[in-house]
Amino acid sequence: MIRPSDQGLVSTIQAKIDNLNKPKGSLGRLESLALQICLIQQTLTPQLRHPCHVLFGGDHGIEREGVSASPREVTWQQMLNYGRGGGGVNMFCRQHGFTLRVVDAGVDYDFDPTTAPHIIDRKIAHGTRNFLYEPAMTAAEWERALAIGAEQVDACAAEGCNIICFGEMGIANTSASSCIMHLLTGIPLEACVGAGSGLNTDGVRHKLDVLSRAVANVTQCSYSQRELLPYFMGYEMAAATGAMLRAAELRVTILVDGFIMSACMLAASHMEPSVMDYAIFGHCGDEGGHRLMLEHMGAQPLLNLGLRLGEGTGALCAYPLIVSAVRMINEMDNFDHAQITKYF
Repeated sequence: MIRPSDQGLVSTIQAKIDNLNKPKGSLGRLESLALQICLIQQTLTPQLRHPCHVLFGGDHGIEREGVSASPREVTWQQMLNYGRGGGGVNMFCRQHGFTLRVVDAGVDYDFDPTTAPHIIDRKIAHGTRNFLYEPAMTAAEWERALAIGAEQVDACAAEGCNIICFGEMGIANTSASSCIMHLLTGIPLEACVGAGSGLNTDGVRHKLDVLSRAVANVTQCSYSQRELLPYFMGYEMAAATGAMLRAAELRVTILVDGFIMSACMLAASHMEPSVMDYAIFGHCGDEGGHRLMLEHMGAQPLLNLGLRLGEGTGALCAYPLIVSAVRMINEMDNFDHAQITKYF
């Protein structure tokens, strides 16, 4: 059960922010960030402890329909690369002091634990089924994936983590995200579909055709919104959704990455609306539809850098702004103590 953040401290927190020795509102978004983090932690002196990044990997049956510019084997190759420290996610985790956990939720490859000890084995299956013809996963697999995500958050929290972000590795997961976005928001599918890992115009047209046929299959049936999630999602996306729900339940701040992780937060918010109280959206990515999805959720992304790598890299890039917001409310002096005339 996720409790909405208690709003009882809003006026007290806002008064502290307004009395810092600066023009009222002059630090803009940092002020609203500080307010949100104070409400999450229910304190006037928030702290950021042991930041963690959890990257879930999984393959998608829909990849077989040629909807991605990248071949399926890139998923397992990149999962191995993370163990060598060579990924974008590795570099940003090192830069910002995040502990990285790499979790195989459903990659179509058998990792050798002796040569890939960095990969946490939680494999449900060797990739999902092809949702053009059948649900990507069963109800039991969906519940297992949610539990895997929750388990990883529990492990991070046990180490003292109170701010977390999630990433993904899974060729064709923009296809699953586009379908979820369309079905949960009502935004036309063509506005939800983009180039993914680099499709050209013809490739995007083909991707839209495949996804249109898949969506038509489910709209002819009486699926509930909850049933639509396992129909289209990958195991890595379902695990991330479960992780977000568990993080909010533990009152851990969630830094949300790009298109795929925003789709997971969209799904989580349909399951438990209060999860949004704990979400900070790191950036607006360059994938088609991401801006529209953020607008639908009323989200205000911190960065707009044209990113579309995934892995959680955009969320990690935004982390220094969270640090600045926390340092602002904890370290800036106030008008009275600094003996500066308060002029408003």
